[in-house]
Amino acid sequence: MSSHSARDVKRRRNSAVRALAESSGRRRKIPEDRLGTPIAAATTRHNVTFINTCFSQHGITPARRNTPFRQVPSKRKIPPNTPLLEENSGPEKISSFLRKQWTLYSVTPLYKFSYAKFKDYSKLLSAYITAEKQTGLAVEVGMDLNIKVTFSSLSGLKGNEHDQRAVFIQITSRSAFAAPNSEEKVLWTGCLCCTFGDMEILSCLLKDFTCLPLFLVNGGETLTAMVGTWFQKTFDCCFSRLVISARDLTWMAAMWTGCKLENHMAAIELLFSVPCSPCNLDISYAIHPEDARALWESIHKSQDEVTEEEVNLFMNCLYSHFFRHFKIYLSATRLVKVSTAVASAHCDGKVKLLSEEYIISVLALLTELATNQIQY
Repeated sequence: MSSHSARDVKRRRNSAVRALAESSGRRRKIPEDRLGTPIAAATTRHNVTFINTCFSQHGITPARRNTPFRQVPSKRKIPPNTPLLEENSGPEKISSFLRKQWTLYSVTPLYKFSYAKFKDYSKLLSAYITAEKQTGLAVEVGMDLNIKVTFSSLSGLKGNEHDQRAVFIQITSRSAFAAPNSEEKVLWTGCLCCTFGDMEILSCLLKDFTCLPLFLVNGGETLTAMVGTWFQKTFDCCFSRLVISARDLTWMAAMWTGCKLENHMAAIELLFSVPCSPCNLDISYAIHPEDARALWESIHKSQDEVTEEEVNLFMNCLYSHFFRHFKIYLSATRLVKVSTAVASAHCDGKVKLLSEEYIISVLALLTELATNQIQY
């Protein structure tokens, strides 16, 4: 190689090194929190865009750090029947949770949130939504708007005295041409709650933070994005879609099968997705509720907790029964949905609450899943 060619190679190598250093320098200029997450980066989850804000600068004392690759617990406590539901909640609000499809989100602790400022929050969120719908035009807070937001608390969704009261949010609208006494149309409903929250996290939470990790939403994605963005900007929190793993769905199938309902019984339905299927083949498996209950009671021993071994045995018995009849290995498929008389849940994070009697038990499990998704 000539000296001239060697100099060219050396010059190109030096240029590449300088370009790499400049690129690294530019990346380091992006502000990050202590978890290495860009503070003001926009993320899109299932067509709903939220803005991540840094809550961890003055968040909770790090008692542990969960990751998306968390291990499923070897046992779960069965939440006791709590009297809080009947004593402190209006039946009309509780009934509004039933037989609706709710989309689940996980929420980091809210900073400087106050239950005494619900009227202010209602006016501010109403103005924000109206301004967004009017493509950014300024709207005076408190003026008469077609959009109305109502914040209220719901003590009945607490599992115990350590939980924070649930926050019920409703967005309604009345047409400009409607009669003054006409009923408002409900556009969107949401609920932030903590039912039997993780005591390890609650005990480490600083006084300026409110822990309501589970967010249930019933409404359009546009309003959901607006509400989520307003919460993140106002309370320095972060929202993320809560997906349910196939493993957690098996726990739901077992635990909800064990719930005794006197007035309403429905078949246990399991929906499986067949991997690598050219026509998106699904397999639906329905079990008579009495047969499923008898199987579960022959396996489950404790009244206070459910173990992983019991869940595995319950599902394996169902798989074996299905194989004897259809010669199909359900263990080679993926469980995507569970439907019972208590509730139904889909892997994409959508649930229906069907039993008022066991609403606390269902929310307790969903609160655990939402809490585990947050990285502390």
